[in-house]
Amino acid sequence: MSRDRDAVDALVTREDIEAARDRIADVVHRTPLDTSRTFAELSGADSIGLKLENAQRTGSFKIRGAYNEISQLSAAEREAGVISSSAGNHAQGVALAGDLLDIDTTIVVPEVTPAAKIEATRGYGAEVVVEGDIYERSYEYATERAAETGETFVHPFDDEAIVAGQGTIGLELLEQYPDPDTVLVAIGGGGLISGIGTVLKAHDPDIRVIGVQPEGAAHAKPSLEAGEIRELADVDTVAEGIADTRMLETTFAIAREVVDDVVTVDDTEIAAAVALLAERAKTVAEGAGAAPLAAALSDDLTLEDERVAVVISGGNVDLTEHAELTRAGLHELERYVETRLELDGWPTTVGTVTETVAAEGAELDALERARRTAVDDPNRVPVTVGLEGSGPDHLTDVLEALDALEAVSVVERSLE
Repeated sequence: MSRDRDAVDALVTREDIEAARDRIADVVHRTPLDTSRTFAELSGADSIGLKLENAQRTGSFKIRGAYNEISQLSAAEREAGVISSSAGNHAQGVALAGDLLDIDTTIVVPEVTPAAKIEATRGYGAEVVVEGDIYERSYEYATERAAETGETFVHPFDDEAIVAGQGTIGLELLEQYPDPDTVLVAIGGGGLISGIGTVLKAHDPDIRVIGVQPEGAAHAKPSLEAGEIRELADVDTVAEGIADTRMLETTFAIAREVVDDVVTVDDTEIAAAVALLAERAKTVAEGAGAAPLAAALSDDLTLEDERVAVVISGGNVDLTEHAELTRAGLHELERYVETRLELDGWPTTVGTVTETVAAEGAELDALERARRTAVDDPNRVPVTVGLEGSGPDHLTDVLEALDALEAVSVVERSLE
């Protein structure tokens, strides 16, 4: 999808991004880049490097662009205060930047924003307004209020200074992981991939820059193929951080020049990547942050023998949501099953179940009494259990061991 870059140089250049790095150097972390032999083997790549922006201040890359933008505001703009809209991560970036620069900030977030992101944003001193069922409604409210109050609106992605700030990740990536063949970056509104792609293509036009979107918010590929912005009527994905309905003029113009292709992943693949990052990389990622790894592990990309960089863009996720995503991911990996048992007694037989699962080398994740149905044996106690194992064969062995117990019957045996 790449074209001649001359038209883009007037928007954001590598020099702009290098200037942004100097501007934000004392504020942002130089986040680590870890390599993973496990993910390389699973994807067929020669090497996979994880750029861990979930370890950034505020838990995502957004502070880079937000601080680069807000630090350049005039005295009058600072005095008027800042307002922005966000699905959560940009909110924290703007709030922290405002706190550091002593500027009042207001953030408008959609109803789907996780509570952890809202509380963290308030923790940086910002006022948070919840408005709209999806991000686009929050954006409309924020821009209308800015027009009425005179507050300075800071766009979450469609702004040259924001793009330049996000592009500083690309500079770090090239220093930490030289000569990548392919770089995978999530796309929401397109600010992140526009900035990183600008750096990569200026360094080596042959580096393949691949965007990643969830199936429920896949606007980028149709837009780039059509040569014009296409907007979705609605979005539906667990990756709320990239649940945008479209790119806008700035990011679309840059993406047309620096993005080679866009792939989509479904929510179950994203959940599996969240689980694998927690298990193998010992890192907590939100759905949006895990999406590029999901793409690397999918069958839709050929990464054979390549050096692949994967940008893990954020880790702001409620603990409950992370647990649910991890469980769903283990389901997708065929390493988790929820099943129904009938026990001779409660709670006396529970110990037998627990000991048997442990003896089989599996993990008993949950066990609770179930509501009795008409088909249940009236002389037995129905329970539901969640079991984690190494794979479908292992889980089948665990269920067979439980079913062999005199005091236990496995009512549901399917691993689906």
